[in-house]
Amino acid sequence: MRLAANLTYEGAGDLARAAERLGYAMVLAPEGYRSDAASVLGLVAGQTSTIALASGVMQIPGRPPGMAALTAATLDALSGGRFRLGLGVSNPDVSQGWYGVPFGAPLARTREYVEIVRRALTGDPVTFEGRHFRLSAGDSGAPLHLLTEPPGRRVPVYLAAVGPRALRLAGEIADGWIGVFTSPEAVADALVEIRGGRRSAGLDMSGFEVLPSLPTAIADDPDTAVDALRGQYVYLLGIGDLERNFYCAMARRMGFGDAITVMRERLAAGDRAGAAAAVPPDLIDRTALVGPVPRIAERMRAYADAGVTTLGVMVSAAATSLDGRLEILAAAAEALELSGKAG
Repeated sequence: MRLAANLTYEGAGDLARAAERLGYAMVLAPEGYRSDAASVLGLVAGQTSTIALASGVMQIPGRPPGMAALTAATLDALSGGRFRLGLGVSNPDVSQGWYGVPFGAPLARTREYVEIVRRALTGDPVTFEGRHFRLSAGDSGAPLHLLTEPPGRRVPVYLAAVGPRALRLAGEIADGWIGVFTSPEAVADALVEIRGGRRSAGLDMSGFEVLPSLPTAIADDPDTAVDALRGQYVYLLGIGDLERNFYCAMARRMGFGDAITVMRERLAAGDRAGAAAAVPPDLIDRTALVGPVPRIAERMRAYADAGVTTLGVMVSAAATSLDGRLEILAAAAEALELSGKAG
């Protein structure tokens, strides 16, 4: 198992250079209300030389497929062939409320989107007549046609996925899966669906990236580390409507439904500190890396045994400074060595 680092836009270059020195395989730039992925990765491409770069993830509602292909081709060229395109449909509230894009039929839209992006990245002209996307030459006679130097390889596409059908789609059409809010047991369950998608496409798991990204905080006292991540969980669990929030649904499936309802009620009342206090510590512990280095190493062994190929260290989640995030990167690298699962 290898490590990846989920960046923040603040100090992204410092974090990426440190991850490269520490032997991390990849850095990922998230995309949401705080920053876009492409700007951060453009900066990082110019400040690193060997580490892989991935969008973690670019949001499908935020870009037409032609722009996603152009962005991917540009970042791949700027980085010397180090880019991986991570994509996700986000959730209904963000898709409709932030981007103004209907959320209906997300799996069918994702399938068409990936097909268009892949065809565009070959450098050939692309026309497409799908249910959700239609690209034609029109009166101008000029179809989608990237003029960026075509990548000398197939740019890997990773999909963020949560539910069984989305996981099977990732297995069928993608080169990797990006997971969040994920325990080792959930990874093993997800791989059942992913393998089913691979089989339906006549593929095995060779070369398929299994990449859960985990909030990470290092402290001798695990409770202290848990507290450093509470704000991140409130942010994710508080997005949009309770019934449509994917993270809330996952927490309910894990048995934390009542606590999440309390958390949302406090958040709605403007009591953000109370909402953070209502997040169950066990929910954080089961879906994050928290505690001292030996405890982190033990958790890393569990994720590797579950089938993870690259483990995302989400330094962006911790309530700390740039120096604190750099310390997290170093401690996680130490933990991987201690786990005996580095490779």
